[in-house]
Amino acid sequence: MPSFDIVSEVNLQEVANAVNQVAKEIGTRYDFKGSKSKVEHDGAIITLLADDDYKLDQVVEVLKEKMVRRKIEPGSLDFAKVEAASGDMVRQIVTVKQGVDTDLAKKICKMIKGSKLKVQAAIQGDAVRVTGKKRDDLQDAIAKVKEAGYELPLQFINFRD
Repeated sequence: MPSFDIVSEVNLQEVANAVNQVAKEIGTRYDFKGSKSKVEHDGAIITLLADDDYKLDQVVEVLKEKMVRRKIEPGSLDFAKVEAASGDMVRQIVTVKQGVDTDLAKKICKMIKGSKLKVQAAIQGDAVRVTGKKRDDLQDAIAKVKEAGYELPLQFINFRD
């Protein structure tokens, strides 16, 4: 029976490359001269440090720009609240979202079931598996999910006949 999976995956190596580019740009930009601003990452967690809110906003913009150039959508970044750090600096933690969380998976399943297509949607871990008898029905389901415009970037993988 034909099927496919709906997932949200981010290549963490591309995230590391983007963070390295951000660090390099912070070191060379004139408006960051004499600043203690820096960016660090550990797996799916990125830590932004800056002298003040204005510089932090600039670091966030550079981060988003580098992520887009590396084909990572900004919707897959979860920005935490800005907090005070030592030495009159500010810190912001950015988490790279991996996988489809259960709330979004339930919304996707409900939307697919309500679309009156002859397909079944089931939650499997951090993915949603969609199965149907016809390939055309599955392609219609993909189109419906894309139309819905969820905030998390979704990929459609493991399309099998």
